Amino acid sequence: MNKQILCFGEVLWDAFGEVKKAGGAPMNVARHMVQQGNDVLFASSVGIDPSGVELTVFLKENGLYSALLQRDENLPTCEVTVQLDEANTATYIIPKPVSWDDIKFTDELDAASKTVGAVVFGSLACRDEATLNTLLTILDEGDALKIFDVNLRPPHFTMSTIETLAARANVIKMNEEEAELLIHGGSGDLREMITEFQKKFHTRIICVTRGDKGAIIWNDYEFYEHPGFKVEVADTVGAGDSFLATFITGLLNDTPMDQILQKACAVGAYVASQRGANPVYKVDEVLAQFS
Repeated sequence: MNKQILCFGEVLWDAFGEVKKAGGAPMNVARHMVQQGNDVLFASSVGIDPSGVELTVFLKENGLYSALLQRDENLPTCEVTVQLDEANTATYIIPKPVSWDDIKFTDELDAASKTVGAVVFGSLACRDEATLNTLLTILDEGDALKIFDVNLRPPHFTMSTIETLAARANVIKMNEEEAELLIHGGSGDLREMITEFQKKFHTRIICVTRGDKGAIIWNDYEFYEHPGFKVEVADTVGAGDSFLATFITGLLNDTPMDQILQKACAVGAYVASQRGANPVYKVDEVLAQFS
């Protein structure tokens, strides 16, 4: 399988008071995957405003710029207000509409979607029908591994959209709160909830992250669990994205599932211990730190 990965969705500025950091789950995943040595394409849209110019420069500096980055002349670049609670858990105030609400299906995007080995996508950029339709075209026309990062940001989703995306995904990653919201009628036992979800959507792999309690994976009728690694949390921004990037890297390299899970939990914990979504690290050094 072609190991080139297409990450599709939002890119934005996360504003922590007066400090701005480039963000957006698909971009964060892409950046972590590049840091881990993967061949990554990133598709999104920015405005023609100064914020969009700054983001374009940032993407060029981090190996994520290509013709797949669109520039919208009508909609602004997204700037999100990030609020941290006493536990340094982030909540987000996301404006609408913004440039990535209207990602268009272009010839460049069409060509890329038919050659990559995997497509990574989330739910936030699909809050508007225009971007959703572009993504569905990509997913329906290509043969790539389809990886859905649920990443719910109330009120920016509908259950019908989530189910539409889940039905097309081969791999789904969500956190425990998202699983409880999306998986109805279960007993409350997480394994039973995951099993019910898989029966409904026939997903090949389901991963549920559990914050400082690690993660659980359903793969080929087997469960894999890791209790996570204890760290002093700086903030949780990007921790799930780094987990997913490490997880995908392992899948594309045919790493045994238990090893994938251990590595992903270690990287996610390390990123949570650092300020911001994209600290610099080497996976082997992170693993050694937690061994």
